[in-house]
Amino acid sequence: MVGQEHVVRALTTALESDRLHHAYLFTGTRGVGKTTVARLIAKSLNCETGVTSTPCGQCASCNEIAEGRSVDVLEVDAASRTKVEDTRDLLDNVQYAPTRSRFKIYLIDEVHMLSNHSFNALLKTLEEPPGHVKFLLATTDPQKLPATVLSRCLQFNLKNMVPEHIVSHLRHVLAAEDVAHDDESLALLARGAEGSMRDALSLADQAIAHGGGKLDANDVRDMMGTVSRTKVLDLLDALLTSDPQQTLAVVDDIASHSPDYAGTLDELASILHQVAIAQAVPNSVDKTQPEHKRLTDLATSMTTDVCHLWWQMAVASKRELVLASDPRAGLDMVALRMIAFRPAIIFSDNIEVPPAKKPEPPALPVVSPDATSDHSRHVISGSRIVDSTLVQAPPRSVTADDTTQPSEGAAANTASHRPVDVAAGVSSDMHDISEMEQSTEINDGHSSCSSDVDTCSPSEPEEDLPTSRSWPDFFNSLGLKGVIHTVASHFELVNAFDRTLCFQLAPDNATLFNERHQRSLAVAIEQVLEKPVSVEVCLGDTSDQTPARQRELYEIQRLKAAANALDKDDCLTALLTEFDAVVVPNSIRPPLVEI
Repeated sequence: MVGQEHVVRALTTALESDRLHHAYLFTGTRGVGKTTVARLIAKSLNCETGVTSTPCGQCASCNEIAEGRSVDVLEVDAASRTKVEDTRDLLDNVQYAPTRSRFKIYLIDEVHMLSNHSFNALLKTLEEPPGHVKFLLATTDPQKLPATVLSRCLQFNLKNMVPEHIVSHLRHVLAAEDVAHDDESLALLARGAEGSMRDALSLADQAIAHGGGKLDANDVRDMMGTVSRTKVLDLLDALLTSDPQQTLAVVDDIASHSPDYAGTLDELASILHQVAIAQAVPNSVDKTQPEHKRLTDLATSMTTDVCHLWWQMAVASKRELVLASDPRAGLDMVALRMIAFRPAIIFSDNIEVPPAKKPEPPALPVVSPDATSDHSRHVISGSRIVDSTLVQAPPRSVTADDTTQPSEGAAANTASHRPVDVAAGVSSDMHDISEMEQSTEINDGHSSCSSDVDTCSPSEPEEDLPTSRSWPDFFNSLGLKGVIHTVASHFELVNAFDRTLCFQLAPDNATLFNERHQRSLAVAIEQVLEKPVSVEVCLGDTSDQTPARQRELYEIQRLKAAANALDKDDCLTALLTEFDAVVVPNSIRPPLVEI
């Protein structure tokens, strides 16, 4: 009963205190000792020395039970006797006393295989059996048992065995059989058994035959198709160098031994798990392991985040091996993926990491009516910011084909003229402009977002160009969609001159703005006007003359109109008066209209 101390303790107490139940149910995966513990209980109950937790194993009753020939211990394989007739035949002799032993014991293995009718036939006897009858049931799938059966049994769940328990028991058995072995071979067998002692003993028998009467790690590894831990450690060393050529060379060496590639990933994950434990709890690696020094070196040379990331990759990639063209290709890609996605920046607990910054909106010229310093004046050329104190070139107007260039006169004016803030009237900066510059501007008929100013100056628009007041209605006729519609709806037309439209955009709405939106807006306006136009955008405060604000004001008016209509509605007034009804706040919605 290796590794099942919780079951042994409970049963020992029951046998020594003579507090016996009439039915016991043992559950667990294959090879953990369900049938074995049932036979041991049968010996404890029918031993000639009396009911004891330590049967002698020498008396006639113990020997008969061990050899499977006791007439009072009926061992039944439910998988081969599923019919209700078999169960009835089995229970026909329940009322008769045992022939030689103290108890008549029914040991039913794989009891979940019985049919529903068989369970019904067994149920009454299982609930109130005669005093001389005991039921010992074993199953690997207790979920298939009816609740009525489960409620009539004392259930014991046998756990999977940890590798340490399996190694210890194998060492004891091999010492008794006088079989030469090494610790690494026992560890390989324990991992291959996956918690089953029976599987471990079967693998040990096979390995002894394969190794010619002894257990050798290389022979066990060849038999099981597993890869050497040394080679997996070599693979980790190559991965730490981030050298694909060296890494693939180690993978090729591993593949030359025809390993189980899924088992190779398991071994890789197992080593990374030990490394992670060593990093979290120093000196926790078992010093008796042959790879103790290499595991310790890996724990110090590998960062914690790389170790955890590679472990996750190794575990997740095992599921993807079946999707690869062949398992070798899958292992190659796992190794290359570990190199490619290795973190380039390592964050340490001792380093203060600055908080992430919110993405800033595109840089645009800032409207500042009281700005008088030349160092604070900028202009947008496309989506590029130019400091007028460093670059004195005129801005480039954005057109639909992006080929229109300003004339020399316009360039001269844009390099020297300071436009006016429309919302604030004539800017104080206009007092600094010479009369020559003003006359030059009027004669040339040009006004734009210049390289040393803050906004656009007013001029008389052409007949077909929209004005500041007509811009919202004109915008609705453009038929814009998506992001450009959202961005352009916050534009305010502040000037229209010489086939150029100068817009202003509030900084709070400039997050999504870029040069492509200027071009798209110019193309849409040209399609409506059927004439070429240029579009310039400056950054500054906007008024209520943006399409978005006009739409908002329109919705506010519709909401107020709907509220006023409800106030005058006779039916609603009657409901509020006669039934003490209350209008839910913020529940009023204007009628839907097509836009």
